[in-house]
Amino acid sequence: MKVYMDNGATTRVTEPVYAAMQPYFCEIFGNPSSVHGFGREARKAVEAARAQVAKAIGAEPREIYFTGCGTESDNWALRGAAYANAKKGRHIITTNIEHHAVLHTCRQLEKEGFEVTYLPVDSYGLVTPEQLEAAMRPDTVLVSVMYANNEVGTIEPIPELAAVAKRHGALFHTDAVQAVGHVEIDVKAQNIDMLSLSGHKFHAPKGIGALYVRHGVRLQRLMEGGAQERGQRPGTENLAGIVGLGKAIELATGDIPARAAKMAAIRDHMIERIMNEIPHVQLNGHPTRRMCGNVNVSFYFIESESVLLHLDLRGVAASSGSACTSGSLDPSHVLLAIGVSHEHANGSIRLSLSDENTMEEADYVVDCLVETVAKLRAMSPLYEDFLKGVETVGTDD
Repeated sequence: MKVYMDNGATTRVTEPVYAAMQPYFCEIFGNPSSVHGFGREARKAVEAARAQVAKAIGAEPREIYFTGCGTESDNWALRGAAYANAKKGRHIITTNIEHHAVLHTCRQLEKEGFEVTYLPVDSYGLVTPEQLEAAMRPDTVLVSVMYANNEVGTIEPIPELAAVAKRHGALFHTDAVQAVGHVEIDVKAQNIDMLSLSGHKFHAPKGIGALYVRHGVRLQRLMEGGAQERGQRPGTENLAGIVGLGKAIELATGDIPARAAKMAAIRDHMIERIMNEIPHVQLNGHPTRRMCGNVNVSFYFIESESVLLHLDLRGVAASSGSACTSGSLDPSHVLLAIGVSHEHANGSIRLSLSDENTMEEADYVVDCLVETVAKLRAMSPLYEDFLKGVETVGTDD
């Protein structure tokens, strides 16, 4: 059996999304900025997709700007807001478990004279409104907290955090790349000023994202060029990608409660089996405030790379964390931030579901894990030392 459980890294383009995109490669191919009929037809498709994205998150079409990915959206939101509001203040607040698109941008802004406060999280990965309240200053111009963590799946109290920022007159941005399509989002009701999303996390193609910017919020342009996206994001629009994004987000948000319930049932089944059938394992992230498709666990005494290799040989695709840091030998900054030791962080894997996964696939993956972990521990000096220690407990010298 082949099972794909790395949907946190990317999802496949589904047939309805692919079908919606097809005419925009060879038939309706005009440049949306052209004034002739070919261009007007392409422009109509772009604006239809803009309306689909806006409806999905409770925004207005004029507040949606298409980008190349979630990373670009994060960069634009943070840099654009920081530069545009620098005369008001140069203090930014974020958390220490953000995606590197946010963390690295904040580090760069620090080099440019901005001051950034990195809020710590608890052992589940949560930051509280009280923490944010205590960190706010008169010169705070921007708060950025991800909606759901990409590694451990913890869902942050976004409406409450955004309310704190609003009371202090600061802008609130959320990286919702992992949340869109899985959590019901209403940017108006939740006081969100800016929101980043990426299509390939919910069955749209790679290379297309969007940034929601509440009407009235001023951002400095990230790039210079033409007048596309109402003069704010230059570059010829990715026509087929935009159409795919619109169709995918429409499908993903059509019935979130039902889809999320199905995924959560499979997730909980996997977690229960793993915790009951594999000794010396811990669940990472919040037990209930958790993305419906996220399972992140640490297996003691073995390394995640070995687990993933054995799973791959059995046809199972998983990951050891964010795909953006897969080439790094360092332990996950997220796991370290929630108090997981270096040793246990190096034995962690992430299984991320989509609405296409089944209970049969879940059982197959857990069966593979039970066998794999037992096999690797049988070869592990660390596990052997642990067993020796257990055997000697309570014995006389």
